[in-house]
Amino acid sequence: MCNLYSQIAGPDEIRQAVEDVDVIERTGNLAPQRGIYPDYAAPVLRHGEGGMELSMARWGMPTPPRYLTGKRTDPGVTNVRRVDSPHWRRWLGVEHRCLVPFTSFSEMDSRPGAPRNHPVWFALDERRPLAFFAGIRTHWTSVRKLKEGETTDELFAFLTSDPNREVGEVHPKAMPVILTEPEEWKIWMTAPVLEALCLQRPLPDGRLHIVAEGVREDARAWMGASIS
Repeated sequence: MCNLYSQIAGPDEIRQAVEDVDVIERTGNLAPQRGIYPDYAAPVLRHGEGGMELSMARWGMPTPPRYLTGKRTDPGVTNVRRVDSPHWRRWLGVEHRCLVPFTSFSEMDSRPGAPRNHPVWFALDERRPLAFFAGIRTHWTSVRKLKEGETTDELFAFLTSDPNREVGEVHPKAMPVILTEPEEWKIWMTAPVLEALCLQRPLPDGRLHIVAEGVREDARAWMGASIS
């Protein structure tokens, strides 16, 4: 499961990617994020009161209650696979879907002989062009960290699927659901749920490349990223 990704595209580039939709930008001065971890704030494209919004959200949707028994905090769930679960079904409607911009993502290396905790970074190519994860989001009140106490936050996670060939060689369990085409973005953000969930599938083999290994941030990412 992906618990670390990079997002270096600026707000103008993200808005231009969905050029047929007016986007209200609410992220402020969006700096490059070369290492986004669970519970970090990151940009998402979501439905807002005035139309599509680019805003910040906290990575990690509410955890199913059965996993919180006896616990004082809910750190959140970053990746969602079982969309048939009642816990997740409530957030599959159009109003809860979002697009999560990224330029590269990592999976922990499980190849024979790989060093322990060895991240392998994937992108569409060496330029790290912008793409989107298929995400869900909600507004939620919980205790994420004891030192913070109860907070109300905009939260998000993204769907996963079986891995394609490139990811499967490194991490055979799953990969994020990646959307690269405008028609896919439109379907995810507007279509009925059964049609939208047809997108929960691996990216075709050959579409991803390993662009870095063994680093906790994709430091080689550069600001020339663009849509493929």
